[in-house]
Amino acid sequence: MSGTMRGIAYDTFGGVEVLQLREDLPVPPVGPDVVLVRVHAAGVNPVDVGIRSGGLAELFPHHFPVVPGWDVSGVVERVGPAVTAFAPGDEVFGYVRRDDVGLGTCAELVAAPQRCLAHKPESLSFAEAGALPLAGLTAYQALTEVLDVGEGDRVLVHRAAGGVGFNAVQIAVALGAHVIGTASAKNHGFLREAGCAEVYDYADGPLSEQLSEPVDAVLDLVGGATLADAPDQVRDPARIASVVDPAVNDLGGQYVFVRPDAHDLEELARLADDGQLRVPVAKAFPLERTGEAHELVAAGHVRGKVVVTLR
Repeated sequence: MSGTMRGIAYDTFGGVEVLQLREDLPVPPVGPDVVLVRVHAAGVNPVDVGIRSGGLAELFPHHFPVVPGWDVSGVVERVGPAVTAFAPGDEVFGYVRRDDVGLGTCAELVAAPQRCLAHKPESLSFAEAGALPLAGLTAYQALTEVLDVGEGDRVLVHRAAGGVGFNAVQIAVALGAHVIGTASAKNHGFLREAGCAEVYDYADGPLSEQLSEPVDAVLDLVGGATLADAPDQVRDPARIASVVDPAVNDLGGQYVFVRPDAHDLEELARLADDGQLRVPVAKAFPLERTGEAHELVAAGHVRGKVVVTLR
C-alpha cells in the first residue's frame, strides 16, 4: 500500500507549537511480521511530552519527522506474510514501541510489529482500549514480574490516581492483594471505589510515618524523596519497584521500563472483559487538537487517561 495519510508530526524538538497536522505523511511500509492498523484512538502519555521536548534524545535514535504516540487501538487493514495472530478486520490494541522514535500512532495508519498487539477487549471502547496499553503494561509488568504480587500481599501504590497507578490498584486487587494508595484528598473516594483498602494523602508527610506497619511491596510512581523513603515503608527493599527513578536500583529495588508484550496485553484484555479493570478516559481530543492533549497531560494531576481519536 502506497500513498499518503493524515497525521500529527514534528520536525524538531520543542513545545506544542512544533506539532503539525500533516496530510502528506507516507503510509508506513508493512514488513513480514508487521500489522498495518487503521487507527481509531491513540493514547497520550507523559513520555510523549518528554520525547517531543527532546528528553529522550540520548536514549533512542530519532528520525524526523516524528509522529508521536506509542499507544493505539484500531482495526487491522493489512498483515505481512508472516503474521499469524491477526487478519484484516480484527479489532486490536497495542503498545507500539520500537527501538527508535519516528513512526508513532497519532496518524491514520500505523505499522505495528505483531509482538506489540493483542485483540481489543470487547468490553472497552476504542478510546478506552487506546488509553490502556502503556500504562496498563507498566503496572502489570511491575506487579507480576518485579514485585511478584500475590494473594494477601500488602501493596503500596504511590500516585495511585494517575494513569499507571489506577491500573496498578485494579491489577493488584485482581491478584488478591490488600492495596494501599496515595493520592490527594479529592481522589480518595475514587481509589476506594477501585478497590483500595487504605488511602493516604501524600501531603501529610512521609508514608513511612503514616503506615501502621511496613508493607510487603512498594510501587513508586513519584521518585525523589518519596522513593528515598521507600526502604522504610517496606519489609524487604528488594520488593521496591520504580517506573520513574533508576535510583531505585541503589536501594536494592528494581527500575522498570515497560516493554511491548502480546501475552501481557492479552491478560489486560482478559481483566477488562472480566470486569476487573476499567479505563477512565478523562478527555478525548480529535487529531487536530493533539497539542491540547499534550498540554493537558503535561499539566499533570489528570484523573484518568487522555486520548486522541481519529474515528
